[in-house]
Amino acid sequence: MTDGRRLFGPAVLVGLLGSGLAALSGGKPWAVPDSRAGSALVDHSGGHVPLAGALGLVALACWGVVLVTRGRVRRVVAALGVLVAAGLVVTAVLGRSAALDSARAATVVLDTRETSAHVTGWWWVALVGSLLALAAAVVAVRFCPSWPEMGSRYDAPATRPEAEDLDELDLWRAIDQGHDPTDPADH
Repeated sequence: MTDGRRLFGPAVLVGLLGSGLAALSGGKPWAVPDSRAGSALVDHSGGHVPLAGALGLVALACWGVVLVTRGRVRRVVAALGVLVAAGLVVTAVLGRSAALDSARAATVVLDTRETSAHVTGWWWVALVGSLLALAAAVVAVRFCPSWPEMGSRYDAPATRPEAEDLDELDLWRAIDQGHDPTDPADH
């Protein structure tokens, strides 16, 4: 179990980094048309793959939920993170050709030569980010039961013992003695 605890920090950081890179790259062009004499850019939206940005944001949200939950819920959300990250990898792989086609279609060739396009660095950022997100999510599913959890003091107030069971004088005495009357550990 101690091995899993040591992976907590690196897995979370890599997962957040990979998901963030994928989300960022989703709003950037993955391919651009080659500019040459006789061609004109007619559509500036070519070469974008917005699905990667959406999946990257979902992956980031999964990491946020993994950090604040415990037990079975944490493992289920980590498994969802694996599915989303796998979707990111598929989007990056298949999105490359779609982005190139879109960038080619965004230009009009004024002569008979065929339009060409090239992949930008943002596609590479998306690919690396999605692979990092997938690796971290797999580690999370495997080791999240041994990871540290938030304490019960962060639970919703309805699940904590009520201080109303004590009368007002007992509450003030507990506070004067340095105890938190709402904390079950101080009872």
